[in-house]
Amino acid sequence: MGSDSPPKKWGLREQREAYLRWFSLADDDGDGRVTGKDALKFFAMSNLSRPELKQVWAIADSKRQGYLGFSEFMTAMQLVSLAQAGNEISQDTLAHADLETLLPPTMEGLDKKLKKNSMSKSNSDIVVRHQSELPASANWFNSKSGKKIPLRSVTSIIDGLKKSYIEKLRPLEKTYQFDDFVSPLLTSSDFDAKPMVMLLGQYSTGKTTFIKHLLKTNYPGAHIGPEPTTDRFVVITSGPDERCIPGNTIAVQADMPYSGLSSFGTAFLSKFECSQMPHPLLDHITFVDTPGVLSGEKQRTQRSYDFTGVTSWFAAKCDLILLLFDPHKLDISDEFKRVIGSLKGHDDKIRIVLNKADQVDAQQLMRVYGALLWSLGKVLNTPEVMRVYIGSFNDKPIRETVAGPLGKELFEKEQEDLLSDLNDIPKKACDRRINEFVKRSRSAKVHAHIISHLKKEMPALMGKAKAQQRLLDTLDEQFAKVQKELHLPAGDFPSVDEYRETLSAYNFDKFERLKPKLVQGVDDMLAYDIPDLLKNFRNPYE
Repeated sequence: MGSDSPPKKWGLREQREAYLRWFSLADDDGDGRVTGKDALKFFAMSNLSRPELKQVWAIADSKRQGYLGFSEFMTAMQLVSLAQAGNEISQDTLAHADLETLLPPTMEGLDKKLKKNSMSKSNSDIVVRHQSELPASANWFNSKSGKKIPLRSVTSIIDGLKKSYIEKLRPLEKTYQFDDFVSPLLTSSDFDAKPMVMLLGQYSTGKTTFIKHLLKTNYPGAHIGPEPTTDRFVVITSGPDERCIPGNTIAVQADMPYSGLSSFGTAFLSKFECSQMPHPLLDHITFVDTPGVLSGEKQRTQRSYDFTGVTSWFAAKCDLILLLFDPHKLDISDEFKRVIGSLKGHDDKIRIVLNKADQVDAQQLMRVYGALLWSLGKVLNTPEVMRVYIGSFNDKPIRETVAGPLGKELFEKEQEDLLSDLNDIPKKACDRRINEFVKRSRSAKVHAHIISHLKKEMPALMGKAKAQQRLLDTLDEQFAKVQKELHLPAGDFPSVDEYRETLSAYNFDKFERLKPKLVQGVDDMLAYDIPDLLKNFRNPYE
């Protein structure tokens, strides 16, 4: 054995204690992360080939963060042990292995290094950062915008995105008031937040029951019934105990990515809460349960806050958006149309769930499916056909008397596909962060050009009010001018009507002129910094 011989009892607790010492040795700078550079030195002691170690890293760093935390490091060591025993290095091998009795891998020369390391560091000095703790990079956001962050402080892809945001993108956003027009300034928790899944649908389509089905238990504060029961936005996330936290409290917590919701006011925050509970699934994913979308006569009831504005805010933050439908409620109400409209720009995140499908027979189901696609086609305005999952997502057995044996088989396969889609979310979270960051950067750049163009079109002395009104009235033409002059993609421009509404409250003469240095900084970030970041934190064995 490469370390102390395993004790007679060698369970997960003993493994954890041993691997904590190994992790401390591998983590050169003691920041709680084993980077690719750290791994190249430490993993070499296993004497596995480079292709084998490449596969070990790929499985352990399945989220593509560019580093291994302690749990990922432990997974890597278990894979090394399995590989040394002649097993194939795969997720399947790991899933079927008896990890409680799996002996540690042989690491050549590790004993010597452990003894040397223990002289300078006792066991009590080894600290593994818990998920809920704020990372060191959170302090970067307290510094002045544009301040340089040392490159050595960047130990992950997310750290690199934070550095780029603080140094290059945030100064541009602040100069041209991007937060007033498009999206609030980002905080550290926005980058570190777990992937989010939002459920939308009319009342009684099974949104809360769907979450209960996945968690196999009720979450604190959940209510299920035939009439509207979830009358608030509820964020279901992991926590040490079961409790509900009011919206006003969550909005000011630095470790939670919901500070931007304060802009919707107290009327919304009183209809917002966080439901915390310890659960393995919630360690990786956060769910957002929403109030049922109103239909029919109920639409006459006015909400006390901007419902579509809130769904749009969450859509930008979410990794997956599930639109739930009931076979008996296929009509898309005016409010539902507005909600779906608020998801514009996030089409790739949307999945359709035809729930309670075992309430109709096979022939009716075909008609319902066709009617649903037809209704959605009129609202979504996209040539691509959305993925529709058909099933009955609750804890009750499928009603085979209605669905038939073929229906039962279909529902089970559809459920497997949807669960597979959900399981992939944490693995794709880092890629999604990069994608959303690039989208935001392009949007901020276009916004800066629009604002500076409007400033440039204003007269120096006389007739400022008339000039501003003319620019507002011809805003679509101004957009076309900016697009043509700077060769910017039309898809990066915001909605003319929404933009006009926000602009009407501002004095164009107070806007900033174009600062080429700031725009060039964002261009360089997109062209060089982000590609270099991905290259530096790719699999170290590639």
